[in-house]
Amino acid sequence: MALAAYRQLLRSIRIAFQDDMILLQASRKKARAEFNENITLPITSPMYPTAITHALDVSRVLRENVVQGRRLKNDAEDQTARYRYQGIYE
Repeated sequence: MALAAYRQLLRSIRIAFQDDMILLQASRKKARAEFNENITLPITSPMYPTAITHALDVSRVLRENVVQGRRLKNDAEDQTARYRYQGIYE
């Protein structure tokens, strides 16, 4: 169960931040650190389901609430820059 949650979280991170390498690497590092903190947590522990649920909830938030914005015009001096927003699964 933990491995599936971890893989789902990494997949959501990869899709959400595919064009932003800094956020992609930071998110993967944070996910790995959080899972490593709970690596010795036994399945019978009352905290185990809470940790798995947290990982799945974070994954769902990344899938459903993260929007990528791309600048349409590559002019740094343009004060009225236009952006195109796209959901991560579009």
